[in-house]
Amino acid sequence: MTDDPRQQPVEQLRYAQWLDLGARIGQVVLVLSFLAYVAGLGQPQVPVERLPALWSLPVADFLQASGMASGWGWLRQLGHSDVVGLAGIAILAGCSLPCLLVLVPLYARRGDKAFVVLCLAQVAVLLLAASGLLSVGH
Repeated sequence: MTDDPRQQPVEQLRYAQWLDLGARIGQVVLVLSFLAYVAGLGQPQVPVERLPALWSLPVADFLQASGMASGWGWLRQLGHSDVVGLAGIAILAGCSLPCLLVLVPLYARRGDKAFVVLCLAQVAVLLLAASGLLSVGH
C-alpha cells in the first residue's frame, strides 16, 4: 500500500498490468483467427459460405449439422481455422485467473493471509465454474 492517495497500490497495478496483457493477447488471437478464417487460410470446421444456412438453427441442430463440439470439446478442434477464435474468447474470459495468481506471492510476502485465501478461493470458484461440473439441466 502507499500513503500517497495519487498512487495506485502495487497489487492494483500488478493486477491491471496482467489484465491488460491478457486482454491484448485475447484480442490479437481473435483478430488474427478471424482474418485467417475469412481469408480462407487453413481448413475450417464450417466453411464461411455455409454459415448463413446454419445461423438460424437451434443449438443441437447447429452442432449436428456443422460437426462442432459442445462444451470444452472445441479444444480438440483447434486445428480448424474457425475454431481458433474460441481460443481468443477463452483467453479473454480467463484472463482474471493469472491476475489473481500473481497477487498471491505479493500478499504472502506481506503476511496478508486473508487476501491469499480470497485470491485462491476466487481462482477455485472460477475454475469450478469453467469446468462445467456445476451445469444444471440439459
